[in-house]
Amino acid sequence: MAVHWLPMWLQHGCSFWKLLGSGRNGTFDLQPDWQQWGLLAVWDRREDYDRFRERSFIKKWWSILCSEEFTMLCVPMQSHGYWDGKQPFGTPNKHYVSGPVAVLTRATIRINKLKNFWSHVDDVAGLMSTSPGYVTSFGVGEAPIYRQATFSVWESMEYMKAFAYGSKQHAEVIKKTHSENWYSEELFARFMIIESNGTINGKDPLIGLIK
Repeated sequence: MAVHWLPMWLQHGCSFWKLLGSGRNGTFDLQPDWQQWGLLAVWDRREDYDRFRERSFIKKWWSILCSEEFTMLCVPMQSHGYWDGKQPFGTPNKHYVSGPVAVLTRATIRINKLKNFWSHVDDVAGLMSTSPGYVTSFGVGEAPIYRQATFSVWESMEYMKAFAYGSKQHAEVIKKTHSENWYSEELFARFMIIESNGTINGKDPLIGLIK
């Protein structure tokens, strides 16, 4: 992934990007998945993304070395917080209509709060993966242990909210993150998924959900 840093820095029409490592089993993990990597990118226009897909060095690299590739195109609906001091998705306030939604939560964890954070990861991950309406999730990070993010996908906004706000266990963990000041920086964003292509683990998890 280090090879991709310069091409992304020079990429026309990309206002924000992150090259991300991946955890195992769709969540945070102290043991990284060395075969799965992620790119999060914010594009000025659809044409800029299409040009990247058609002509970029990175896309050619992927086509040669990757055994599988999965892409989701999303439109931000709400976003608050910061990532490296920036608001990469702006401050959107779009009305949800219908269909699958994605949620990005990312944080820089304070060194003295790492034990608190990691002690709750498995319980929350297990709760999320068994919740109604859960589709899939990806645990990603910029750096091992302390700069972590989760990108989760849900069949609808209603299912996502039921997990986020209806689960007492999840609500208690969220409360702790604030009362115990776990993070030095955090960001939360919701997205409407408009398109997906490719496969992950042999299938497109969104097939039949996007109209």
